[in-house]
Amino acid sequence: MTDHLGQKQIAAMFVLMVLAREVSNPEFDELVHFRLEKKEREELDRLGLITCGRSEVLRGRPYVHELTEQGWAWCEEELSVEEAPTPRKSLISALYVLLNGLGRHLRRENLRLIDVFMPKVELTAEEIESRIRIGYRKLARTPRDWVALAELRPMLGEASAVDVDAVLKELSRSGQAHLVPESNRKALTDADHAAAIRIGGEDNHLISIEAP
Repeated sequence: MTDHLGQKQIAAMFVLMVLAREVSNPEFDELVHFRLEKKEREELDRLGLITCGRSEVLRGRPYVHELTEQGWAWCEEELSVEEAPTPRKSLISALYVLLNGLGRHLRRENLRLIDVFMPKVELTAEEIESRIRIGYRKLARTPRDWVALAELRPMLGEASAVDVDAVLKELSRSGQAHLVPESNRKALTDADHAAAIRIGGEDNHLISIEAP
């Protein structure tokens, strides 16, 4: 289907994929210095790849666009394309090399695009704590079991790492959770290092939560 789309339409599809929400024409202009004009957006709408219409909340009621389920499927299919669409400009060709590598990673890890690109949502500390406790219970084999933060963090959805760290530190301070380093440093993976939380000058990789 790529051959039927213009390069600006393809670029717009990937912007909508990464932001995973409605994007207005003024925001397109600010982010990537173009807008989806009438013919371009109507074709994407006709193909079932996006929804578009006048905003009911933004000043001036600009056009807003969002991927449909079919649009998400189109983006996933593009991750398997090995050659960039014509004309093959250098930046577009490089983009498709990047997308192909991302596609291989997603297939290897059995992930979907929606697992990677999720809309940013502001969560309260209480909501994050609830997600932490639910995720912990799913992973823990016994009460107060030690669970790797590298396994817990992916279960917290779109919660930001900074906010999660703040909640974890408060749970530790209040004695509701215990955070410790992995004693076998050689067993640590890159994921363990990335998920660690630093408290008292030490990286902690494991968590145990007291029953409420």
